[in-house]
Amino acid sequence: MSPPDRRSAEDLADATLVRRIRAGDRGAVDDLYERFRRPAFALARRILADDVLAEDVLQDVFLSVWRDPSAYDRARGSFASWLLAMVHHKAVDAVRREESQRRRQSRAGEELVLAAPVEAQDVEAEAWARVVSERVRSALGLLPAAQREALTLAYYGGYTQREVAALTGAPLGTVKTRMLAGMRRLKEELGGVAGGASLGGALGGPAPVDGSNR
Repeated sequence: MSPPDRRSAEDLADATLVRRIRAGDRGAVDDLYERFRRPAFALARRILADDVLAEDVLQDVFLSVWRDPSAYDRARGSFASWLLAMVHHKAVDAVRREESQRRRQSRAGEELVLAAPVEAQDVEAEAWARVVSERVRSALGLLPAAQREALTLAYYGGYTQREVAALTGAPLGTVKTRMLAGMRRLKEELGGVAGGASLGGALGGPAPVDGSNR
């Protein structure tokens, strides 16, 4: 099956699943889980570094789709990129909850941590990275749909550029151009807040290039 045909078939399958969910077909959620579990779990696991927490995030995501399938707006990109973006968002939220709980549990040692210059620098750097990540996520919403979709699949989904091309039905050269243009636009929107390396980190890590392994 050629890339355009494959993309069309996948879009049709996703649209059918969404329609079934909206119609109250509980079996559709199971089908959706089987269809997207592997890339969704890989993304959540990469962010959380914990299998149990990653599974919890997946359950939350698919339950959210079941409760409000109308949240997906086809005009903003493919269902796959929308779902993976939700996984990324909820996984980051889970990291924050875990960090908050650990801070409460270790409050007795807070003074010692604050007294260590290296630790203080790490906390400051982490806080700044979160600010950059939030601003990058907001800036992504301003990109043209094709650029946003390519960057979302590459950075959030961990797909290579060749795989992004297959998923979107676009030539590999077009995908590379879209990603480059999208990154340049993000830098403009951020006003120099983050350089290329920081943008990659804020988006979830460096984008896998053509031919690399996820």
